[in-house]
Amino acid sequence: MIIETFRQAIQNVWSNKLRTFLTMLGIIIGVMAVIVIVGLGNGMTQSMRDSFSALGTNTLSIQVWGHGSRTVPVEEIYKLPQEFPDLLQSVSPQIDYSGSGSLKIGTTTYRWSTVSGVDENYTGIKNYTVAQGRGLQYMDIKDNKQVCVIGDYLNRVGYGGNGLGQTLKIGADKFRIVGVLAPKVSNAEMQQGSDDDCVYLPYTTVMRLTSQSSVSNYTAIMKDESRADEAKTAVENRLMELLGTKDGYYVYSASEWLEEMNNMINMVIVVLTGIASISLLVGGIGIMNIMLVSVTERTREIGIRKALGAKERTILSQFVVEAATTSALGGVLGIALGYAVSMAANKLLPMFTSGTDITVSPSFNSIAVAFGISVGIGVLFGYLPAKRAARLNPIEALRYD
Repeated sequence: MIIETFRQAIQNVWSNKLRTFLTMLGIIIGVMAVIVIVGLGNGMTQSMRDSFSALGTNTLSIQVWGHGSRTVPVEEIYKLPQEFPDLLQSVSPQIDYSGSGSLKIGTTTYRWSTVSGVDENYTGIKNYTVAQGRGLQYMDIKDNKQVCVIGDYLNRVGYGGNGLGQTLKIGADKFRIVGVLAPKVSNAEMQQGSDDDCVYLPYTTVMRLTSQSSVSNYTAIMKDESRADEAKTAVENRLMELLGTKDGYYVYSASEWLEEMNNMINMVIVVLTGIASISLLVGGIGIMNIMLVSVTERTREIGIRKALGAKERTILSQFVVEAATTSALGGVLGIALGYAVSMAANKLLPMFTSGTDITVSPSFNSIAVAFGISVGIGVLFGYLPAKRAARLNPIEALRYD
C-alpha cells in the first residue's frame, strides 16, 4: 500500500515537470542557502580557532595605564609568575613600535609589518620557533641593544632568505638581525601582514628610543588554560592592590576573547540562517498552492476513487506523500546545489580574503536539518490541500466539470 502510494506520487510529480520544478525552487534555494551559510560559519569558526591556536589560547593580555600619578613598574609585573607559580609561567612586555618610523630594507618600505618591543620570553609565549640564529636574550634587554628578530616573510622577501646578520632600518635607527623565525602561515602568498610579517626588538631599546618611562601592555602565558578565570582574577586582584582602583587596568584571556568571537559569529549565522529559511517558507506556500490547484484539477479522479471505495485516509495520504515527495526532491537538489556553491566559494574566497584561511565547510548536521525541514514543510503545507481532497463529496466530485 505504501509503495503503491509513493509510486503514484512520483508519477503525478513527474507528469508536470516544469510546474514541479518551479514549485520546488523555493525549497532548493532555501536548503542551498542554509547549507552554505552554516558551512561558512563553520569555516569562520575553525579559522578563528586556528588563528588563536597559533597565537596561543593559553595567553593572558594585561593592559595597565595607571591611575593619576600611580603606575605599575615593569618589575612588579615580572613578579606575577613568582607570586602565582601554579597559574602563570612567564610574562613579557609588549610595546608597539610600528608607528615610530618606516621600516625599510634597502630602499623598500614595508608598511604592513608589525614592529614591537618585547623581551626574551615573547616568541615562546606566541609559539614561535627560531629557524636561524637566536632569539632575543636577557643581555639584549639589559643593555638596550639595537638588535632584532624578524619573521619569515621579511627574511624571504627582503633578504632572499639570507637576512641573518644583515641590518634593517626603522625611522633613523638601524638594527642588526640576530634571528629569523620559522613561518607560521604555510601559504607564502598570505604571509604579508600576518604573524610572519614582524620585527621584534628589545622592549628596553624601544623605551629608550621613544623616551617612555613605563609599559602599558603585557602578555602572560598560563600554565593551565582551564584555569584562565582563576589566573585572570589573581592578576586583577594584584593590580588592584598596586593601583588602589579598578580603573587603571584591564585583563582578558585569549580563550575568553575566542569564546566571545565565536558567540558573535554564531549569532550572525543564526540571523542569516533565519533569513535563508524564509525561502523554505515561501517554498512551502508554493507547495500548498500547487497542491490546491492539483486537487481542483483532479476532482473527478478523486470522486471516482471514492465511489470505488477509497477511504478518506487513502486520499489524504496520497496527497500528503505527493507534497512530501516534491519537497524532498527539492531538498536533494538543494543539497547538491549547496555543495556545488560551497566548492566554488572555496575556490573564490582566497582571492578576496588575503591573509586568512576561511573555507565553506558544510556539516552533516546542517544538511540533515535542512533536508528534514524541507520534508516537514512539504508535509505541513501539503496537509491542508490533502484534507480538502479527502473530504470531497464523491457525488459532487463526479459532477465537477
